[in-house]
Amino acid sequence: MTAPHNHELAQRMARLARTVAIPRSVDDVLSDVTAEAMALIPGTDAAGILFVAKDGAFESVAGTSELPHQLDQLQMTFREGPCLEAALSEPVVRTDDFRAETRWPKYSAAAVEIGVLSGLSFKLYTSSRTAGALNLFATVPNAFDENAETVGAVLAAHAAAAILASRHNEQLESALASRDRIGQAKGIIMERYGLDDVAAFDMLRRLSQDSNTRLVDIAARVIDTRGG
Repeated sequence: MTAPHNHELAQRMARLARTVAIPRSVDDVLSDVTAEAMALIPGTDAAGILFVAKDGAFESVAGTSELPHQLDQLQMTFREGPCLEAALSEPVVRTDDFRAETRWPKYSAAAVEIGVLSGLSFKLYTSSRTAGALNLFATVPNAFDENAETVGAVLAAHAAAAILASRHNEQLESALASRDRIGQAKGIIMERYGLDDVAAFDMLRRLSQDSNTRLVDIAARVIDTRGG
């Protein structure tokens, strides 16, 4: 890898690192990651991300074209392929020529049929419930080398960080919204029944326990009664 290319890589990595710290949708960040893969890794004709849940459900996102989604669908149909293997087990999975690939015979034949000859996939460390992989594809054989593996591994790390940051923000927003609803419900009870803050919360808690209903759902019901 040449010095100018190293400098370009460092600049792009710095920009990606900043995107992780800025509250943005995970879809936007993942689209940036696949776009950077196209720009930074020579020979990449398409890039995308595959998520696989424990129940077998899958989601194909951030594709730079329809090709990654088509290939993901093939892998989930055949239950085999490099992206699936990277998501579920191996950190890096590389195929130099799908015409000679024996690990996933059904998928490889289908990939060749639509013109894909090389692949490079990286495991995304997302959560205990969802596996993921960053996937690169090329229409020529031997498109990817060790440098591609190095750059792709860094991009995959940024993608994983973006996913975790987004999920943390979503959980935080949900917690704040729940707190606000409970606060509104307490205020309604305090005004309606002349109770103080502690007694109002205790009423909510008892209603939750007696009906085996989440406290935030009880709060929502109380708020709904305000217009009654």
